[in-house]
Amino acid sequence: MPPQNPRGRPYQSRAPQNPPPRYQPPRNQPPVSRSASRRPVRDDRPVRTQPARRRRPFRTFKRILVVLLVLLAALVGYVDLSLTRTEGLADYPERVANTPGTNWLIVGSDSREGLSPEEQTELTTGDVEGRRTDTIMLLHLPRLGAGGQPTLVSLPRDSSVPMPGSDERVKLNTTYAIGGAPLLAQTVESVTGVHLDHYAEIGFGGFAGIVDDIGGVELCLPEPIADPLAGIDLPAGCQELSGPQALGYVRTRASANGDLDRVMRQREFLGALVSRATSPAVLANPFRAVPLVTGVPDALTVGNGDHVWHLARLGWAMRGISNGGVLTTTVPIASFGTVDDGGSAVIWDKDAASALFEALANDEAVPAEVLPK
Repeated sequence: MPPQNPRGRPYQSRAPQNPPPRYQPPRNQPPVSRSASRRPVRDDRPVRTQPARRRRPFRTFKRILVVLLVLLAALVGYVDLSLTRTEGLADYPERVANTPGTNWLIVGSDSREGLSPEEQTELTTGDVEGRRTDTIMLLHLPRLGAGGQPTLVSLPRDSSVPMPGSDERVKLNTTYAIGGAPLLAQTVESVTGVHLDHYAEIGFGGFAGIVDDIGGVELCLPEPIADPLAGIDLPAGCQELSGPQALGYVRTRASANGDLDRVMRQREFLGALVSRATSPAVLANPFRAVPLVTGVPDALTVGNGDHVWHLARLGWAMRGISNGGVLTTTVPIASFGTVDDGGSAVIWDKDAASALFEALANDEAVPAEVLPK
């Protein structure tokens, strides 16, 4: 007789007498979990993939780029702080008002300051004391969208001009010898009616140094030129000029038209110099680019308000000299005469010169009829 509980009923087992068989997966297949068996698999569900990690070379490149930018900024700052500055564009009573565009006064000085006796001999500078200028140029850069064209005008150093504050007529370079850059700039503004915004001056040593820093400048001479006073004896044809040779080339007056030929050679060489200095052969070569950049403070003197970015724009604009992008000319000449001290001088064509400078002052195209034929 089975055991009974207190109520007189027999005990019953809670477990089923015949439990159902457990699920057995098919042979040769992995077992399926309960959760997976309950949830059907969707074949159209997108497969999630881990994002690709950034490659280390790209990260390294960014770091190198940042370092180079920091070094470039430091170099620009160093050059800007090291520039030699002068009060080149001082204010004075009744100064010409601002005119449209940007105007530079570019001066080549014959100063021997800082040159050793050996360097003076190498550059054939002589031992003349004081400072004079063999090169005076007015560069006009038009406003963006204006009708004018970048224009570089040579002002012969022997031009007859009125001395500011007097009725005396003197040579243009005499004002520089008497009053330096400020008096020269005042004189140029007075006789042209063009307001000057920037000033740049380069001396003998700085000019030759820049030429040597960039590995020389190639020029093609139509005829030979020899001048013992300038220390050159150059054959005709294409050739690469060193610093001393280049200096002699832009200084010499040993040709039929004297100073008028010289100003043409100065513009020609300036275009070749800037074209070479801004070429990939120089800028991509650290052995050329670094000496060029670090040598600028010793080579140039600029106005108090001028900075290295102004010089960069100046150099970029003058790249057009060699390819016709910049109009180059000499102030129209009428005749030759004398000044009050008895020296011979260049007399400007008053009407043509006025038309030329009026166009620059108004940021307009220079009339073709005022340009030398």
